[in-house]
Formats: sequence, C-alpha cells, structure tokens
Amino acid sequence: MNTAVEKFILKLSEINAVKFGKFTLKSGIISPFYIDLRDIVSYPEIVEMAVMLLIDKIKGLGFEVLTGIPYTALPLSAVISQKLNIPLIYIRKEEKSYGTAKNVIGRIAKNSKCLVIDDVITTGESKIETIDQLESEGVGVSDIVVIVDRSHDGAKYLAGKGYNLHSVVTAVEMAEVLFSHGKIGSELKNEVENFIKNMNTEGEDKAESAPVANKMTRDLLETIERKETNLVLSLDVENQKDFFEILDRTAPHIAMLKTHVDIISDYDADFPERLRERSEKYRFMVLEDRKFADIGNTVRMQYRGGIYKISGWSDFVTVHMIAGESILNGLFDGINDKSSFLLAAMSSKENLINQAYTRRVIDIGRANPSSVSGFIGFGENAEKISKLKKKIPAGFLLLMPGVGLEKGGDTLGQTYVPAGEAVRGGADMIIVGRGIYKSGDYSKNAGEYRSAAWNGYIDRIKNQCK
Repeated sequence: MNTAVEKFILKLSEINAVKFGKFTLKSGIISPFYIDLRDIVSYPEIVEMAVMLLIDKIKGLGFEVLTGIPYTALPLSAVISQKLNIPLIYIRKEEKSYGTAKNVIGRIAKNSKCLVIDDVITTGESKIETIDQLESEGVGVSDIVVIVDRSHDGAKYLAGKGYNLHSVVTAVEMAEVLFSHGKIGSELKNEVENFIKNMNTEGEDKAESAPVANKMTRDLLETIERKETNLVLSLDVENQKDFFEILDRTAPHIAMLKTHVDIISDYDADFPERLRERSEKYRFMVLEDRKFADIGNTVRMQYRGGIYKISGWSDFVTVHMIAGESILNGLFDGINDKSSFLLAAMSSKENLINQAYTRRVIDIGRANPSSVSGFIGFGENAEKISKLKKKIPAGFLLLMPGVGLEKGGDTLGQTYVPAGEAVRGGADMIIVGRGIYKSGDYSKNAGEYRSAAWNGYIDRIKNQCK
C-alpha cells in the first residue's frame, strides 16, 4: 500500500474518525464500524494529506469544473480547486426558496464536464442525486472520486449508471492497516471484511419476499395476491349514494379503497357499517386519507373520536410527518391491528417536500415498523420511481398517486404517469381516482387500471428473476 495512504489512515485513527461498534448509516444499514471525516477540517495537516491523495487519484481525468458534496467534501474541493486552478461549483444542501432560488452555486458553462468529490461511498445514492442536479443544469459527469469506499460494489453500481468511481482507500484496506499496527484485533478486522462482503448496495433490488412491516401489511399483501390486483381506488365523491354505487361496481377490481370521509356531506352513523359490509363481501382494505399532521394529543382525538371515529373502521391512515415522530405514538398507542402510510413525496407541482424531508420520513417509518406499512410517493417516470423505491427499506410498501392510463396532467398542478410504468419502476400499488369514477363506466375503467398495474407488476417480477 502507498505509504502516504497508510499514514493518512493512522492519522484518522488518532482523531477517532474511524469508530467501531454498532451504527445505523444514512442508508439504514446497521454497520459494525463508522467512518466520520467531518472533523478533519479542524486538522490542517490531515486536510492537506486528504487533498494531496485526492489530487493524485484524479490525475489524467478530464474535467473543466469540480464539485464537492456537502458538507465534508466541500472544503476539500475548495482547496483542490485552488491548487489545480480549476473552477469550483457546488449544490446547496438545503434548497433555496428565496432570492434567485438558485441551488447550484458558481459559474456553470453548459456542456462542461464536472468531477464529483465526496468523502465516503456506502451505496452511491447521494452521488446519483448530486449528479442528477448537475445534469439538469447541463453539466456532464463521468467521474466520481471519494476518500473511502466502504461499499460492497459501489463501483459496479455507478458503472451501471455510466459513471466511474475512484477511491483513495477501501474500508477493508483501512481495517488491514489498523490491524497491522495493532489498533484493532483480528476478530474486528474479520467482522469489517465480512460486513463489506455481505452488505447489499443501493443498486441491488430488494427481494419481493422480504419480511413485511406488520400484520396489516401482510393482510394487504395477501389481498393483493388473492385478488391479483394492486389497484387503490381513491373515491372522492360527496354523497353516500354516489359513493356506494361506484364502490359496488369497482370493488371487485381493487385491493384497497382510499376515502376522504370528511368530504361526504351526508355522512351518518350507518356509513361505517355499510363500508364494512362491502369490504368483507369484496375483500378489500380501507385507507382513510386523513393526512394527520398535528401534535400527538390532537391527532389522537381526531383519529379515535369526533364525528367519524376513524380508528373504528379504517385499516390504514395517511400521515404527514411535519409534526415529528411523536405523531405516531399519538395515533397508535394502545391500538392494535391498525397501520399507516407516510407522505414521503407528492405528485402536485411546486410542492414543498424536498429530498432531505423524504429521507427523514423514510427514516421515521423504518424506526416504527409496527405502525407504518409504507409510504406514499411520486416519481415523474420509471427511473425516478425506482430511485425512490430503493430508498425505502425492505418490507415496506410504496403507494403511488398521480397515475393515469397515459402520461398527462390537469389544470390544478396534478401530473400523471402511466400505470404500468409506475409499477415497473417500483410502485407496489397505484392510487387512482378521477380516472375511474369521472367517466361513467366505472367497472370498465377500474378493470383497465387493474390490468395495467398488475401486468406492470408481473413484468417487474420477471425482470428481477433474470
């Protein structure tokens, strides 16, 4: 091994930048070690070492500008930019909503080639997110360089996307150096090596048969398989007559009914019983799209009391996480066999949900499998849906609104993705409303959506088995 790399590893060990124990990574993976390079900015000697090793690694690569992924890589990239006299650009960590609303900082020449620099790679997801933003600005990317590659096969994953990964050192090499210098024992070294060897990367498909989050999720999956449909009907009509007339015609085609009970003008105490009778007859589950979004005590009363007493008849509810994780305790504490879907990404134009919020929502869902069955999310095409699906832990479902039989939109900012494309991209279920109940022949329309979504599911399974 390069002597300079070995000295660098030992310096990182001295400042406790390499930790051993049990750590939950940003990707949700539980790791026996953690590499934290953020504090190296306080050690000029180590910064200089990192910069020179990165410069050595990128020799011969063609690029006109460079960028560092915030936060750790950004100061390193600034130093490299100065040393090589190559322009620096960077993407804001938090999206800007005021002034120029400019999120890529620096002078950007169209069609210029940019080198992406980061500190560590685990799955490659954050690199792709950065590249997507750069490419949307007309900047090309071919190469990514990181200080530490702690992935199983991140280079292979990125190569499949058309990008080359270069790294100063791998996690396995770091463990070997630390072992050879008596910093860790052989057992810990082997644990690191086995973890890297066996870990799944973000580029690998999650198994369809992965353990599911809770009993309600299992019941829903059984309904999907038994009826051979992954269609959710969003029945947003304003009176019970229309509601139950449309439901009777469409129920054979759906696995779940999504309601907005508060828009039914003639709601009465008989509504839950009429709904329950049909759910048993036609074997579908019920999702009340209440989008709870208040403090725990308030949502507890909204869910369990009031006029609607939602907890008594709805299998699932939708929840916004703007109030934080405690909202789930407020809803489900003391209640069994009920679950939720969290709003992770919306289909309306100019909505305020960003990538950081989406990631945090998914993290909260991952930490609460007993009360969360999955996520409501949207992607504009199969590739973006696939990226969202890969962020979601195995065992949780992705439900997607904004689906049509063809690509399109409406005058109120709603965009539509074809049903088959949505499912092939990674959606487990599609949510359809007006496309079914607005055009008259409810059963026929529901059947068409059912077929498109189910065929997309079959195609996806076939592709995963290749």
